[in-house]
Amino acid sequence: MIEIKFYIEEKRCIAFDNHNKIGEACYVENGDAWNIIHTFVKSEYQGQGIARKLVECIQEQAVYNQKELVADCTYAKKIISR
Repeated sequence: MIEIKFYIEEKRCIAFDNHNKIGEACYVENGDAWNIIHTFVKSEYQGQGIARKLVECIQEQAVYNQKELVADCTYAKKIISR
């Protein structure tokens, strides 16, 4: 089962499959904004919506922490602009 965990101290969200890291999305903090700069999912796990879940996790946390969310990562930019 795929598990998504958010790590505010590390400024990233990680996807795990049975404790094995299979993907992540990273952001940088600029004042009141979080900027997603990188999204990655191992090739054997692509096409399952994991990258979307990683971006959506950061998006939810940005709302919770009252941060604006932007993205330099082209994939994340597509997701948050919807």
